[in-house]
Amino acid sequence: MTGKSEAERTEIVHRAIRVTVASSIGFYVFLYALPRPQPELALYALFAPIALGALSPIPGSGRQRSVAMLKALPVGLLLVTLGTLLAVHTWAAVLGMLVVGFCLAFSAVAGPLPAGAAPGLQLFYILACFPPYAPDTLVLRLAGLAVGVLLLAAFEVVMLPAPAPPGYRTRLADALDIAAAAAANPTAIPPERLRATGQELRFSKLPPAERPAGPGRRDRALAQGSNAVRRLLDQLARYGETNRESNRAPASDRVPDSDATAPVQETRQSPGARELARTSCDTLLERVSRLCTETAAALREGRPPALTGTLADAMTDFQSLRIRQAIGPPGGVPSVPLLRRQALVLGVAETARIVETSIQVGLVGRMTEPIPPQELFWYADMSTSRLWAKRLLGNMTLHSVMFQNAVRIALGLGAARLVAGSLDLAHGFWVLLAVLTLGRTTAGETWWTVRQALLGNLVGAVAAGALLVGFGQHSVAYAIVFVPGMLAAFALGPMLGIAWSQALFTLVVACVFAQMAPASWQLAEERIIDIVTGSMIGLLCGLIAWPAGARREVRRTMAELLRAYRPLVTGTVEVLLAVPPGAKPPPSTLPALHRLRLAETAYAQFRSEPPLSSGPYADWHGVLVATEHLLLGALWLPKIDLPVVPVPYEAASWARDSAARLGETSDHIAELAADDNACHRTMDTTRVPVPTDDRPLPMLIDLEVWLNSLLAQLSRVEPTVEASMRPRRGRGDEGRTTV
Repeated sequence: MTGKSEAERTEIVHRAIRVTVASSIGFYVFLYALPRPQPELALYALFAPIALGALSPIPGSGRQRSVAMLKALPVGLLLVTLGTLLAVHTWAAVLGMLVVGFCLAFSAVAGPLPAGAAPGLQLFYILACFPPYAPDTLVLRLAGLAVGVLLLAAFEVVMLPAPAPPGYRTRLADALDIAAAAAANPTAIPPERLRATGQELRFSKLPPAERPAGPGRRDRALAQGSNAVRRLLDQLARYGETNRESNRAPASDRVPDSDATAPVQETRQSPGARELARTSCDTLLERVSRLCTETAAALREGRPPALTGTLADAMTDFQSLRIRQAIGPPGGVPSVPLLRRQALVLGVAETARIVETSIQVGLVGRMTEPIPPQELFWYADMSTSRLWAKRLLGNMTLHSVMFQNAVRIALGLGAARLVAGSLDLAHGFWVLLAVLTLGRTTAGETWWTVRQALLGNLVGAVAAGALLVGFGQHSVAYAIVFVPGMLAAFALGPMLGIAWSQALFTLVVACVFAQMAPASWQLAEERIIDIVTGSMIGLLCGLIAWPAGARREVRRTMAELLRAYRPLVTGTVEVLLAVPPGAKPPPSTLPALHRLRLAETAYAQFRSEPPLSSGPYADWHGVLVATEHLLLGALWLPKIDLPVVPVPYEAASWARDSAARLGETSDHIAELAADDNACHRTMDTTRVPVPTDDRPLPMLIDLEVWLNSLLAQLSRVEPTVEASMRPRRGRGDEGRTTV
């Protein structure tokens, strides 16, 4: 059944039961239980639960859905009022459809809950904006809509409610507990488990309602905290692997243990080396472990962790000692393997500090003072209105997939309303329903979906025609068939596919309208005409407006993001090599941050689209992770790693050459991402160690670890991008409820 899990199938059935019961109660009461039948009341009481319950993918638990529906109710009442008034003329309804269609589709920038409710809200306007123009029935329409939404909201809580998934904060806290254990004992947890824990924090692994995707400070901070926790787990995994490799190495090559960081000859150990031994790698990792434990407890209890700054002070002291030891007496100069180990520990500590700060903002909200690094926490002291404005304006571009989707949907619905009104199609709102529910973000998906829908409607129309001929004008027969038919449509349709969904819903439509007014087999014919018309309009819009969906946009945004690597890396290297130290300002990270946000948005939609028929696929997620590492190093190294002595010529040449090689690699991957016909070039991704003498500078070792780590990540991404260069064709998704 379309590859759905047992839990997903169970929830589909439960949702179908809730929608069927809520729809049937209002429909039967207003059509049969009152002294005089009220068709307008019955229609809207029936349609409201279907729109918000079956046709709107509102995510979350039963309580979360109920709250979302109650919040959507005032908007729905406004849209029904607007549609009723604009139905006076076709052009008025078309212009209203364009505005309403764009605004509701664009509301996806606010997060998964508004995006989930948007299709149902679109349907409220669609149903009301069709003739007959009857403003005198507005009160009845609003009353029916309110009854239907309130019934469904109540049943979401009391009738087979969807269970609440593990909270996002709980997931973060569990991951931080594992990170704390790994920091306390780097070899206690296998690296594979650490990386697998980090993978579970990816948005694609989270229920939509739990994803912190809103524009506010809390959501932004929690999303940033998730990325930082994933990076922390990966760094701890790498540190554990380094320790294991060191333990397997010959005794002469091993990295000294934390309290044996001084040379073997104790008599030659300088005071700085003894002080460094006390403030060792394990001491700093112990602070990281305590911070992770405290932050996890704060997440579970809902209280903000105290930003004491002790970890930042310990990092500063640790780095100062490294530098003092490097320029001290020869006996106190640490070995290169030890400096690399210390560089890894400093990276772990810096990431843990980002975790602490982001969780603090996520739990507290707006901070009264800027938080360092301000480039990463630029939003912490901004007002909510400014953050909303930045989210909206940042997506008001042709390169935003949110904007593209909104324009595609608005044009399709506007064109459908114009065609249906101009041709005076009977039940013309089915044309718009077809555009809304059958349209997809790529032309290939839309074409596959339309073919399945047409097949299902054809079969359903034949069955509906036979039903109408067989039952004739016996409304009681339709009333008996209606409830089991609706339950089957909403329970089996999503599991069996679009064709089944369309066929079953066509039977439901026939039962509904046969009870409200005399109907003949021509009703099935009218539905076929309307669905075909809407499908063709939706397909045409899909071919005209960004037919590739997010695939092309994700490649473009990733290419732009990769092109930001070279100036940021070379600029950071020049800052570190400048004479005197600090003579050059650090490069701006704002262009890379802006491109990162656009790339994350495009990637999110790309992941929501059905995959192509065959792989392999580019590792775009690897590009995002590498970019976060790039930004953190560009912000961190110039602040704590400026050299106190001139950098040797050979080492400076190595740094510039390594930065250039990294820039060439990122530019080449960007070229592959931007052009399917780009020529593959063999890139030199060999990690070259920094040339050192008997007095290596910690700055050079930290730079080596940063550059080689970035190069290693890009070298894993490059073959996946090259392998995915040729476009492939695939079919669309299955299992969506459509009408």
